[in-house]
Amino acid sequence: MLSKKEHVSETPATQLLRKKGAVFSEHPYAYEEHGGTSVSSRELGVEEHEVVKTLIMQDEHAKPMVVLMHGDKTVSTKNLARQIACKSVEPCKPEVAQRHSGYMIGGTSPFGTKKAMPVYVEASILDLEKIYLNGGRRGYLIGIAPALLLDILSAKAVNCAL
Repeated sequence: MLSKKEHVSETPATQLLRKKGAVFSEHPYAYEEHGGTSVSSRELGVEEHEVVKTLIMQDEHAKPMVVLMHGDKTVSTKNLARQIACKSVEPCKPEVAQRHSGYMIGGTSPFGTKKAMPVYVEASILDLEKIYLNGGRRGYLIGIAPALLLDILSAKAVNCAL
């Protein structure tokens, strides 16, 4: 299933997926600074709704977490906090997110993070046939079955999309 048209060097994310025997496709694209999921979805020719962004957030105690959200939606931190029994949730500062994940901003994957963190996924992402999310570097997405989020990351479904 791996496309051989363009070899991409290993990342902690792809190493973990290969070790687990997960099936994924590789999708390198021309990265644009601050382009976000609109650029990657355009470059890959897929709906932005199928491109999933990996957000590193923290609760009121500065405990980090990974939040996976559709590219065309934003996270309601109030709804998320309520569902995971926290007082508040906010995005981490870029340098803090990088310290927790081990990835550069714009290249954060939920797989193979430096620190083990709880993973929350917008429930409707699990209904999609295939999703595209960061493979561990800028300009590199991987295509996976959403079930891998549950199988490998033990992600918990939440409803916090705006």
